[in-house]
Amino acid sequence: MRISLFQVDAFTDKAYGGNPAAVCPLQAPQAEPWMQQVAQEMNLSETAFFYPEGDGFRLRWFTPTVEVDLCGHATLATCHVLWSEGYLPPDQEARFQTRSGLLTARYLGDWIELNFPANPSHPIPVPDGLEAALGVEVKSVAANSLGYLVEVDGADSVRYLSPNFAALGNFPVHGVIVTSRGEPPYDFVSRFFAPAIGIHEDPVTGSAHCCLGPYWQERFGKTEFLAYQASPRGGIVKVRLADDRVCLGGQAVTVLKGELLH
Repeated sequence: MRISLFQVDAFTDKAYGGNPAAVCPLQAPQAEPWMQQVAQEMNLSETAFFYPEGDGFRLRWFTPTVEVDLCGHATLATCHVLWSEGYLPPDQEARFQTRSGLLTARYLGDWIELNFPANPSHPIPVPDGLEAALGVEVKSVAANSLGYLVEVDGADSVRYLSPNFAALGNFPVHGVIVTSRGEPPYDFVSRFFAPAIGIHEDPVTGSAHCCLGPYWQERFGKTEFLAYQASPRGGIVKVRLADDRVCLGGQAVTVLKGELLH
């Protein structure tokens, strides 16, 4: 069995920046254990698998340890492969059936815009031990289906954060978003930690911006943002809210092409 495989850096216009994802085009569904083994072998935060279904594609995302319901950067990487490798004409919308429902994407010049469901948050008390695990003073905490959304004071507090990952992994959530107001040209900055699902830090996280968009909309009173995820690799995300959807704009670069032999 020989299957094409791509590695793409997403939410960046430069190789070795943004968030790397593996993308595996398939002709037909494959067994879940095999997909999980491939994701473990790739050892990236996400490996995406897609195959034709209906008027579009079925899209699934795997970390090295589990299948997840939604992944922005691996979807962006998949769209980049679809259009750059000729699986889909550039003027045709990409349509994906996923565990999070129908997702669509458009190719807009040098940018790709993903149309994702918004993931609003609700305020909660600061969980015991969270400040100690993050190593920073917390202004507020909100909860959503992704995990905790933690606001701190200032972009430098986000940028220089050094969490205790063992302690952070003990909280009953998939991930922890840490955010603050940004510095020009960025409206807000963030980082995303998910040690509970085998990812200490995700470099640039589309699904986190589905939470961050509604959160900052309430505070800024506007619907369009330029955001920066301040991980060591870094990445830029355009965020646009439309009703109960969040449109995420990003760029991507292919850094590797190969074949799976097993």
